[in-house]
Amino acid sequence: MPRPSTPDQFTRRQAAQNAAFLAALRRTGNAREAARALGYNRSTFTKRRAAHPAFAAKWDAALAFASAALNLPSRLREGAGEGSAKNADLPTGTPTTTRTANGRLQLRRPPANRLDHAAEQAFLTALSATANIRLSAAAAGFSHSAFYARRKASPAFAREMRLALEAGYEQVESALLAGSLPGAHDHDEWRHNDPPPIPPMTANQALQLLHLHAKTVHLQEEPPHIKRRRGESSEAHSYRLTAMYEARQALDREAFDLAEAARNERGEPTLTNPYPTPNPVRLPALDQVTGWSKADPTKVAHDPDVALFGGWRLKDRTS
Repeated sequence: MPRPSTPDQFTRRQAAQNAAFLAALRRTGNAREAARALGYNRSTFTKRRAAHPAFAAKWDAALAFASAALNLPSRLREGAGEGSAKNADLPTGTPTTTRTANGRLQLRRPPANRLDHAAEQAFLTALSATANIRLSAAAAGFSHSAFYARRKASPAFAREMRLALEAGYEQVESALLAGSLPGAHDHDEWRHNDPPPIPPMTANQALQLLHLHAKTVHLQEEPPHIKRRRGESSEAHSYRLTAMYEARQALDREAFDLAEAARNERGEPTLTNPYPTPNPVRLPALDQVTGWSKADPTKVAHDPDVALFGGWRLKDRTS
C-alpha cells in the first residue's frame, strides 16, 4: 500500500506520475487528455494541484509552454514595429484611444498585427506563471520586442508587467524551493547508483580547494551586486550603490501607493485621508413612516395656536 502524501511532499511514485503528466501537459495543453494518456483521471492531478502550490506552479508553466508551442506554427514572418510577430488569425481587438496627427483623440480598433488589451492580458497571465518574457510573448502570439516597446510607451503596462514578473518569480521560486525538499524526489536518482571514486588529490590541492570556497561557504564574501567591479572608481561605486538604494526606495513607494489605493477603495484610513467619510445614513421618506405616534389622528386639536408642554396648556397671562 503506497504511503500517503503530506501537504509538502509526494511519494516517489507520485513524483514520477506528476513528471509524466507535466510532460504530456506541455505537449497538449489539455489536462484531461494528458491524464487520460497516462491512464488516470483528471481529478487525481487536480486534487494534487489544490494541495501543493509548487505542483500548481509547474502546471501553469506547462500550460504556458504548450500555448507557446501550439501558437508557433500560426505565426508569420517577423517584420518591424510594435506587432512584429504578425498573426492573421487574431481577432480584431477592442477600440483604444489614439492621438491623431493633428492632436485630436479618437477611438480606433487596432489591426490584427498590433497589440490589444487581450494580447496584453494573455502575456501578463503567462508571465505571472513562468517569469519568462520570450515564452509569454510567444504564448500571446507576438514577439518579445513588441511587449518591450509597449512597456516603454505605457507606464501602466510597465507597472503591470513588473508585477506579473514578480508574481512569476515567486511562483518559480516556490516551485524551486519545494523541489529542494527531501520528499520532492526531483534530484535523487543518483542515490540508486554506486558513487564514483574520488579522483586522486594531494593534500595541497585539497587545502587550496577548501581555501577557494571558504568565504562562500561561511558567508563571509561580499554580495556580488554590492562588490566593487574591476576598474570601477570609488566615486562610481558609491554612485551605483546610491542609485540602487533610490531604486529600491521607489519600488517601496510604489508598493505603498498600491496598498493605499486598495485601502482607500475599501474605505479604510489612509495616510492622506486618516478620517474617511463614513457611508451616509440613508433614511426613508419621513412622511411615509407610520406607527411611531400613539396620538389619535382623527382627534381635532383644542387650540392649534397654543403649544403643549408636558401635557399642560399655557394660557395667556397678564401681568
